[in-house]
Amino acid sequence: MSNGGYYVHPSSYLDANVVIGEGTKIWHFCHVMSGARIGQRCTIGQNAFIGRNVILGNGCKIQNNVSLYEGVTLEDEVFCGPSMVFTNDINPRSAFPKGPEGFVKTRVKRGCSIGANATIVCGITLGEHSFVGAGAVVTREVPAYALVYGNPAKLHGWVCICGARLRFEGPQSECGQCSRSYQKQSEERITLI
Repeated sequence: MSNGGYYVHPSSYLDANVVIGEGTKIWHFCHVMSGARIGQRCTIGQNAFIGRNVILGNGCKIQNNVSLYEGVTLEDEVFCGPSMVFTNDINPRSAFPKGPEGFVKTRVKRGCSIGANATIVCGITLGEHSFVGAGAVVTREVPAYALVYGNPAKLHGWVCICGARLRFEGPQSECGQCSRSYQKQSEERITLI
């Protein structure tokens, strides 16, 4: 089905009151719930779930089997690897459901990449152009350009906007692939210069 400049595979289901941007493609067996807003030029892979009121910016790539639950916001150009998952309840109990007012918000900043099978615990922000390794369990804030992995995820270095690993041999580093330069502000913060 193609409407308004976007494509939805016939096996997928869109609830009422969904906004989908031009050039977006939603593939097999997906469910997009009411109130979700999906930007332009996004790709939603097979068997993805987009919860109520979830917001995706432009150019996001959501791989197969990803669940984006209510309370999650992705800025532009976020990559979510296969089978990664977000949570939205910090202490869930089946017998004591909280409903939407009890969900904890998570924000993923522009250009962040999240590897396959990673878990993002709710209530945190993943910084701009940060990189979360496959299988990581992220339980706290991730700085911009940070490379984190492990369980729990820890800072293991820095990455460029283009995705290449940065090497600091002093207060500055230049990307070997695209020549962007970075300044180390502290052990937990760098900036693009």
